[in-house]
Amino acid sequence: MTEIAPSSPPWLDRFRVEGPRMPVPPMFRPAAPAARAAAVLILFGEGPDGPDLLLTERAATLNKHAGQPAFPGGRIDPEDDGPVAAALREAWEEAGVEPDGVDVLCTLPELYLSRSEHLVTPVAGWWREPSEIAPGHPGEVAMVARVPLGELVDPANRLMVRHPSGIKLGPAFRVRDMLVWGFTAALLIRVLDAGGWNRPWDMSHVEDLPPEVLDLADRG
Repeated sequence: MTEIAPSSPPWLDRFRVEGPRMPVPPMFRPAAPAARAAAVLILFGEGPDGPDLLLTERAATLNKHAGQPAFPGGRIDPEDDGPVAAALREAWEEAGVEPDGVDVLCTLPELYLSRSEHLVTPVAGWWREPSEIAPGHPGEVAMVARVPLGELVDPANRLMVRHPSGIKLGPAFRVRDMLVWGFTAALLIRVLDAGGWNRPWDMSHVEDLPPEVLDLADRG
């Protein structure tokens, strides 16, 4: 692992510059000194379908964030040497990502999640030597997937989601049999913006959250 990745491809050059100065919207600005520190890994790779990102889907049996697509990540443990080490450890535990095959590109601004009271540091990495991936914790992770950037920016895969009550919950992506919404979708959009990959899409396309997704979200 290296802190700067000279081996990363040119398509990541803009992101490496813009990622660390990614704008943080008011809803995610740090506001609670007692927030628990956490980290997630935004892992870029090049697969058979071109540049991609690694996403996981949390197990439906969890009490928190059940069934939700997410970046690999979790709380920063006392034995972790900061957010970078925590993000790499979590990616190994959750998806089988070998830390030695990842070059760290940068860290992004911290994001505060008021609902769970976590202060999350996104860590971006280049998957220099991809490893075989699979759910590492069957009770925690249901699926792992390499999602091509081309699918994420395809307007046909973009939508807004709302609560059945009519309250808009924000943007979402429908990719690889996953509905990516909430915090992960909000962070994804900013990642795509920072890299210069985002494309215009129809924000008037609004759908209700499916009942099964809503039931899982209601757990916390």
